[in-house]
Amino acid sequence: MKLAFIGGGNMAAALIGGLIKQGFAAGAIEVAEISPERCAWLKQQFGVSASEHIADLRAADVIVLAVKPQQMREVLRGLPTPRLTQLVLSIAAGIRAKDISRWLGGHPAVVRAMPNTPALVGAGIAGLYALPDVSQAQRAAAQRVMEAVGTAVWVDTEAQIDAVTAISGSGPAYVFYFIEALEQAAVELGLPPLTARRLVLHTFNGAARLAMSENVSPAELRARVTSKGGTTEQGLLVLEQAAVRQAIMRAAEAAAKRGHEIGELFGEAH
Repeated sequence: MKLAFIGGGNMAAALIGGLIKQGFAAGAIEVAEISPERCAWLKQQFGVSASEHIADLRAADVIVLAVKPQQMREVLRGLPTPRLTQLVLSIAAGIRAKDISRWLGGHPAVVRAMPNTPALVGAGIAGLYALPDVSQAQRAAAQRVMEAVGTAVWVDTEAQIDAVTAISGSGPAYVFYFIEALEQAAVELGLPPLTARRLVLHTFNGAARLAMSENVSPAELRARVTSKGGTTEQGLLVLEQAAVRQAIMRAAEAAAKRGHEIGELFGEAH
């Protein structure tokens, strides 16, 4: 399988690095990137071919679109029409598969992926949606690319990608926000900053690992930590009184709505 990346930013680099770690040949990867400095870095870091223009885009089996949403339309209109057997895999937030297909002259083999930033350390999860004419082999190729930096799940409708964006795409920011708050609380309770950071990060990491290893709900795990009349119960009571659960749900709803708006903004209007 030959890959062509359009865009060589952080997520593209993470995918390239993950693929190579899994044994994918660097010589089978080309990158088109407008920054000469970034091209030089990609060549040095991974041994891939990188330049401002890909010599023969039509030789690739998978074209990975890794450009910013606002750049997508112009980038695609400057590309040659893909061969019918070529898979186009987009990792641009908000840009709908049907619009990518339209900008490529009705190309039917388009998969839209929504990765997240933990992919940068090989711990990502991506949501994937395929247009109806994408073959099983092409779906497998898309999954292989995205699972180079973690895991992937498929959704049945493109609208569900907006939910994926709100949960796993934006979700790391919510976690970091909670980490910030808990760190600040630790310092204000008298702990040194480095101790606070270590306690909080290990708590989040350990809790996530426990939740993934136990075949029980998060509610049950929470109940196991919460003794009647104990410290955890008092802390959770404050969170409930402040409607933190509802605020998190509203945040996800707002993020999903914005994902839909981005699709409308950069899609139908053009």
